[in-house]
Amino acid sequence: MTSNKQPEFIEFEGEKIKLNELLQSYKTLQKDHENLQKESRKALETYRQFQELKPYEAELIKVQEQLEKDNKRMIILFEGRDAAGKGGAIRRVTHYMNEKHYRVVALGRPSEVQRSQWFFQKYVTQFPRGGEIVLFDRSWYNRAMVEPVFGFCTPEEHQNFMRGVVGFEKDIVRQGTLLIKLYFSVTKEEQERRFEIRKINPLKQWKLSEIDVQMQELWDEFTRRKYEMLKRSHTSEAPWTIIRADIKHRARLNAIKVILNSVDYDRRNTGLDYVPDDEIVVSGARELELMQQQRIETGKFVG
Repeated sequence: MTSNKQPEFIEFEGEKIKLNELLQSYKTLQKDHENLQKESRKALETYRQFQELKPYEAELIKVQEQLEKDNKRMIILFEGRDAAGKGGAIRRVTHYMNEKHYRVVALGRPSEVQRSQWFFQKYVTQFPRGGEIVLFDRSWYNRAMVEPVFGFCTPEEHQNFMRGVVGFEKDIVRQGTLLIKLYFSVTKEEQERRFEIRKINPLKQWKLSEIDVQMQELWDEFTRRKYEMLKRSHTSEAPWTIIRADIKHRARLNAIKVILNSVDYDRRNTGLDYVPDDEIVVSGARELELMQQQRIETGKFVG
């Protein structure tokens, strides 16, 4: 009578090997192979994205050269919710730039001296000289969103800012500085996903703060503040450009296109497509329309 019992051992080259150990080894090898394939696909996609950005990054060098030639100043604001990808976008924008002609400014909490000064003074001291670009990783618009939401400023300080920011920016532009205002927008679900990655990835845990933990809970309040900010500070002289940032690569590429389109510069590569993706880049005015429409449909601001 034949037994249906599975053998415990098999012989291979004269040696007995436990079948369950062999099966476990096979499963491990199979999993390692799948992980290797996954990492290879990821590496190839990252390489492809870097290659796609390179010709546009090369154009940014030409922009720098033009600003230096014309002795012009440029300020770029990178605003948006936490985990919207502002820092990564700044790194791609500046990756090949001449370090002598740009600065990235990320100001911390104000000192006691700064608290006693005119609010904009600490930012003005960081403004570019002729031929220089200054990129603000968050800016004076902290007072429009983060500070009032978390109680870091008084209601009066917030309203004073909202009343004064338009005139402040008009003066910046009137005196010849190119001002580009970018707002990186992510969905609530994508922000949550990125926060979860920060929690478990030891290389990104330093990015996670106590404030981050509260961001999801305060989503609606931030959205309301965003609407107010756009409504009161989107002007023809200093307009907002919204960058849909759920897909980081597309956000970075289109942010670079927005910057390149803001300057007339020599030796422009006519073989490139400079037209922003209208699914990624939205004017401040259009964003206000969308938010108003969503409020009518849902009873609250979304975005």
